[in-house]
Amino acid sequence: MAAATGPEFRASARRGAGDTMRGRLILASACFVLVYGTIIGRLVQMGVSLPQESVTLGNAQAAVSAARPDILDRNGEILATDIKFASLYAEPRRVVDPDEATEQLATVFPDLGTDAVRQRLASKQGFLWLKREITPAQQAAVHALGIPGIGFLTENKRFYPSGRTVAFVTGHVNIDNQGIAGVEKYIDDQWLGDLQRAGMASNNFEPIKLSIDLRVQQVLHDEITAAMQRYTAKASAAVVMNVKTGEVVGMTSAPDYDPMNPAEALDPNNMNRASAAVYEMGSTFKVFATAMALDSGKVSITDSFDATRGLTIGGFTINDFHGKHRVLSVPEIFIYSSNVGTGREALKVGSQGQQEFLKRIGLMDKVPTELPEIARPILPKRWSDLVTVTVSFGHGISVSPLATAMAASAVMNGGILIPPTFFPRSEEEARLIGKRVLKQSTSEQMRYLMRLNVLAPGGSGKSADIPGYRIGGKTGTAEKVENGRYSSNKRFNAFVATFPIDDPQYLLLVVLDEPNPERPGLPATAGMNAGPTAGNIVGRIAPMLNVEPRFDDVDVPLMAAY
Repeated sequence: MAAATGPEFRASARRGAGDTMRGRLILASACFVLVYGTIIGRLVQMGVSLPQESVTLGNAQAAVSAARPDILDRNGEILATDIKFASLYAEPRRVVDPDEATEQLATVFPDLGTDAVRQRLASKQGFLWLKREITPAQQAAVHALGIPGIGFLTENKRFYPSGRTVAFVTGHVNIDNQGIAGVEKYIDDQWLGDLQRAGMASNNFEPIKLSIDLRVQQVLHDEITAAMQRYTAKASAAVVMNVKTGEVVGMTSAPDYDPMNPAEALDPNNMNRASAAVYEMGSTFKVFATAMALDSGKVSITDSFDATRGLTIGGFTINDFHGKHRVLSVPEIFIYSSNVGTGREALKVGSQGQQEFLKRIGLMDKVPTELPEIARPILPKRWSDLVTVTVSFGHGISVSPLATAMAASAVMNGGILIPPTFFPRSEEEARLIGKRVLKQSTSEQMRYLMRLNVLAPGGSGKSADIPGYRIGGKTGTAEKVENGRYSSNKRFNAFVATFPIDDPQYLLLVVLDEPNPERPGLPATAGMNAGPTAGNIVGRIAPMLNVEPRFDDVDVPLMAAY
């Protein structure tokens, strides 16, 4: 058979050679795709796994390196600052021998020599904490062990140089240096938390200055702690405010807690009673009832009311603790702390007028201030005439000591309600946000009555008098409710004072919860415990606050008028 030749054969041969070449090219391309696909896949795998380990560590590093600003008192004294601590961590994927690592770590930290720790080190986690905030000696000991996959991160730990003294103002942070109470929480909620979450926190924050005076704060802490022990009271608290600016110069409560040990704050006994608790404030409310009556125009300071017998209303009879059983003038009602006389004044104003007045001076709302721990008042559900009378002398309504101090400052400063602040504020700034709630003349009359209560024979504020500092004040002794009834042997005592009374600069409120007689045979009224405590405080803090004593005849016109 003849061999195939010709044009057809040559074309077929060329097609066969082309098909073979294409096949080889496709095969080669597939090999390249396979090889490079494998390489790319491995790179992707490494990008997902290995870098993730460093990202986790990086996140931990960023979290612990985020600093907080120093907190200072008004004079520049440090109240809170950051100090550096080392913390121990592990990267289990890099731990060569988990068993040996566990045994070695246990030589420094016995509590790390457990099966649970061994299992964690044998895992494939990228990062885990082993021990937070270790000492330099412990860090050196672990470093000397040279365990692969074990390292240290430098953390910021909050330090409070004054300890318990300012704890209820500064608050505290958790183990991650995040504010969870007090001013620490406030600055986190306002701006610091957002910066930290955005990774923009730095170590160069400007310090934050408070209105608190550490010297005043130390006196308050010292005196209320001593008073609580002297009168075997359940608790105590005190607030000092600048009546012209609303600045809280000092605020404390006892029992207290150590902000370096936040777990103590969880004990209900260690709560902040100055702003986070409410009480029936007793006869200190007569400051507001009297101011209300005078400001309404329905009662004059020259008026008199019948207090010869109890005031019967709504089926109940209101009596005086130490009744005079006669007609009393308005000043006498105030200095003798007559429930009957004050109740009659309140009835002249009426239920609606009383509610409007208490609303106006801020006693029916939550105190507007920066501190997170602020309690809302507990108000009567139904405001009858009987409630109007009992509220006038501080029963049937519960407010915080801070709220009481805020309202009393308005009564003393000329009639301007200024929201309290824990940050510096000038008088000019205070005027811009202040709200007139009383006539100037009413404030002047109330200052007269407050000073009279300290100077006049039989005045309940005599125990707080400190020569030279012209203190005006009012006691409050409230029976506490127990099992739905007022107890005759459990009291909440208070004393509100302002000084110097002729030109008020500061207001002090002292409270004692369930005080007992200092010794057998003495009463446990506010004039016997809260009053003297307030006097001790004023005598110590007035020089610090540049209040100069006067020993002239400034009080002679007042006594002559009386």
